Amino acid sequence: MRDGIIAGSRRSKLALIQTASVVERIRAINLNLKVSVREIVTSGDRDRHTQLDRMGTSAFVKELEEALLRREIDIAVHSLKDLPTDIPEGLALIAVTAREDPRDALVAKAGLKQLEPGSRIGTGSLRRSIQLRLQRPDLQICPIRGNVDTRLRKVTSGEVDGFMVAAAAMLRLGWEDKLTEYLPVDSFLPAAGQGALAVEARLEDKEIFDLISPVNHLPTWQRITAERAFLRELGGGCRAPIATLATIEGQELKLDGMIAGMDGSEVLRGSARGKPDSAEETGSDLARELISLGAGRLIKEAEGC
Repeated sequence: MRDGIIAGSRRSKLALIQTASVVERIRAINLNLKVSVREIVTSGDRDRHTQLDRMGTSAFVKELEEALLRREIDIAVHSLKDLPTDIPEGLALIAVTAREDPRDALVAKAGLKQLEPGSRIGTGSLRRSIQLRLQRPDLQICPIRGNVDTRLRKVTSGEVDGFMVAAAAMLRLGWEDKLTEYLPVDSFLPAAGQGALAVEARLEDKEIFDLISPVNHLPTWQRITAERAFLRELGGGCRAPIATLATIEGQELKLDGMIAGMDGSEVLRGSARGKPDSAEETGSDLARELISLGAGRLIKEAEGC
């Protein structure tokens, strides 16, 4: 059994905090294991201008996966929402830690209902833009990229009146006090896997699997399995705005899903229920239901944009 491993992480402040939390959990289970962190800059980090929905689906993970395949690192830690459903041959998702709050949130000068008409709200996500437009069509949506610090400065300087963000990001940064409002999931469904952290490794590396698998949080794994199955069945690499969230109550898993047209003029929603241990089937079933309602057409339209 090896005495040390290398964890790969994006270089951003948030990514390093997230990786540190996973490393702490690994060390707590493997008391004599040395875990070092290697910082890797991804193409998504280098490109601060392209809208997220126009970037490749692996923009924030590709370089980490390449480092895994070159054996420069032993595991890669990702925000799960950044990890495509199609994982490169030779790699596998082997664990997720307990999920943080999956909701979207608003950082702004006022709450969503109190914002003045014409207020400028920043987001680089088409999924968030469309759901925001459905609730407040009178607001001005502004493309915005950059880390959370950068976005906060844009509010302070008056460049925008607020921005949308994953609540989990603010909580992990210790900035809950800067949140104006948590956005309700019945109106703002998050991205698949939002709030969860994932550990990816080489499929052949049984020793790493044995070391890391005890870190896996089963309820989170079941929830994200349903969400990723939903995304995969719809065509996980497509550009169409897709949102989904699974919850578990007792012995029942409930999955909500949404897909919209690129201009937001058409939105399809649905929900499905199943057993937590049949999460993948539940996700696929919901996707097929939305496909029967016209999701396939929305996906084809998105591919042509």
